[in-house]
Amino acid sequence: MRRILAKSLAAVAMISVVVASPAAADEGPSDMEIAHIAYTAGNLDIRYAHLALAISENPEVRQFAELMIRDHNAVNEQALALLSRLGATPVDNATSRQLADAARDKREELASLDGAEFDRAYAANELGYHQFVNTTVETAFIPAVDNDEFRSLLGAALQVFKVHEQHAEQMVEALQ
Repeated sequence: MRRILAKSLAAVAMISVVVASPAAADEGPSDMEIAHIAYTAGNLDIRYAHLALAISENPEVRQFAELMIRDHNAVNEQALALLSRLGATPVDNATSRQLADAARDKREELASLDGAEFDRAYAANELGYHQFVNTTVETAFIPAVDNDEFRSLLGAALQVFKVHEQHAEQMVEALQ
């Protein structure tokens, strides 16, 4: 269990280096780059949840995965509606690609597991992922965003995702 959590946190640390790279520190990501990163992060968690539904037989894990799909889809739909209203287009960037690459590797790792081992690894990944995303949104993205509506959307999403983090933490403890 600790090995799985350590791997998840190592992947998160690697991604956080990209967000805080010297190039990003000079200028920082634009609102549309942040939008792409946030949308990508939401879609990646949806993919983790679909994997959990395909593999896990644990009712609590499955319920959590369904919650991830519902909530992340809802936030992504709100983001797309805002972008449409603003006539804006998210900008793909190195951080979005790094997130996707790390998630692909993590999904492959998770897909090789089953039963309680999968459930523990999925829960640990969800906890680490939400800790990383929540910290990044709160400390880096919200302060950097120029558009007030987008900042408000990120703030509202953060409150939902903090609940996910707490739920994931409880799931990790219950599955030990």
